Amino acid sequence: MSEQAPSKRLYIKTYGCQMNVYDSERMADVLSPLGYGMTDDPAGADLVVLNTCHIREKATEKVYSELGKLREMRDERLAEGGARMTIAVAGCVAQAEGEEIMRRQPAVDLVVGPQAYHQLPELIARAHRARGERLAADFAPNEKFDVLAATRRPTGVSAFLTVQEGCDKFCTFCVVPYTRGGEWSRPAADIEAEARSLAEQGVREVTLLGQNVNAYDGAEGGLAGLVRRLANIPGLDRIRYTTSHPRDMDAALIAAHAEVEALMPYLHLPVQAGSDKILKAMNRAHTAESYLRLVEKVRAARPDIALSGDFIVGFPGERDADFEATLQLVREANYASCFSFKYSRRPGTPAAAMPGQVAEEVKDERLARLNALLDEQRLAFNRAQAGRTLAVLFEKTGRHPGQLVGKSPYLQAVHVTAPDRMLGQIVPVKVESAAQNSLAGVLELETA
Repeated sequence: MSEQAPSKRLYIKTYGCQMNVYDSERMADVLSPLGYGMTDDPAGADLVVLNTCHIREKATEKVYSELGKLREMRDERLAEGGARMTIAVAGCVAQAEGEEIMRRQPAVDLVVGPQAYHQLPELIARAHRARGERLAADFAPNEKFDVLAATRRPTGVSAFLTVQEGCDKFCTFCVVPYTRGGEWSRPAADIEAEARSLAEQGVREVTLLGQNVNAYDGAEGGLAGLVRRLANIPGLDRIRYTTSHPRDMDAALIAAHAEVEALMPYLHLPVQAGSDKILKAMNRAHTAESYLRLVEKVRAARPDIALSGDFIVGFPGERDADFEATLQLVREANYASCFSFKYSRRPGTPAAAMPGQVAEEVKDERLARLNALLDEQRLAFNRAQAGRTLAVLFEKTGRHPGQLVGKSPYLQAVHVTAPDRMLGQIVPVKVESAAQNSLAGVLELETA
């Protein structure tokens, strides 16, 4: 019997981090029983959800711009006698600016914070009944995950799995403690049950998610204990985690990188800056030296680990010497990949009121110099894989006929000519060439 076609169309636009990607997928899951199927065209959608990020001001303003376009789209459709479009705003902007969103853009039907999107079916029903409760922004993550685990339907061989939410670090540039709440860890038994369900549905790799994932304390032994527990699940061959904080990178987790085969040799460990003065102003609670010594310990345990990080340039008070310290830290740490941003003033954060705000043109120049160095390191790391044989998990078909795309242990995209029957398999691939963002290779079977 063929599966019944969805009766309603759902469009979700996701801004920001991997947590939001995960959240968007779960929203689609909880709305599927109501007859919603995904569409790539907002103009034809019955429900549009903007899943927002509040980290940078530009991202927030993009949301309001998008809402204006959606309002025009909805008005035109109604004028032509079409069905009404329901507009929802979810995520961190929803949490931080719920009342302001409804004031600035009355076309929004409902606003849903990141801890309440499991309530979407009920909220939509209320919105359709004379615009009932329009704002849901409570903090009850345990209730949310109980609902989401029951509706989850993975669509590929890799999946995100949230294990921790919120943050207690209060970096002076960051809104996460205010939009996601304090650090909260899911019970290990619940995570293991969801991971087993994912493996039974064909998932071979999970990425454990958290705002400060290595602060996880819901299992004996913390995140390291959880990793060891999940590594025993049949069919679950690869485990990753993100995002980490240097303060929570303990000896047990470092040891797990050396001892747990399923834990991939990739570590995202944001430092944000290389100047101790700036790190103190950011309330990062580590120094450049302590960060580099931590990297040394990780590499001693797992010499081939690929290191990733985050950087912010142009933080208030950052002078030329502070920025040069950041470049020096990058040279010493030697990254395989990185994310870098200009500092963005977020209302309500301590940094927004700090003296010494840096001019935009200075931020632009510093970011360009930093990115040039990071791109150089990334390309060098990729080129170092040429001639090696890597285990590649094939995830999808490529753009060219007969091509598959997979992930290396170091999270690189790898393009290979291979039959579709290898999708979902982990296969040895001999790397022949490398580019800035990907590798190309051939099946090791063909080179034997």
